[in-house]
Amino acid sequence: MQATAYTYDPDTRTGQVLLDDGTPMPFDAPAFDAGGLRLLRPGQRVRIETEGSRITLVTLQTF
Repeated sequence: MQATAYTYDPDTRTGQVLLDDGTPMPFDAPAFDAGGLRLLRPGQRVRIETEGSRITLVTLQTF
């Protein structure tokens, strides 16, 4: 699933993404760490994986 990075706190490695319908969805540090990212900027397109209503992976969207 694709989303757009909305907020990111580098100290806690947590934040929110906006789904394509505008719905905000939070992610936690384990989801961020699973993607192997070092930084995330608001506005970046990301790929997310979910388990139920929880994000389990955040990584950069590649085409």
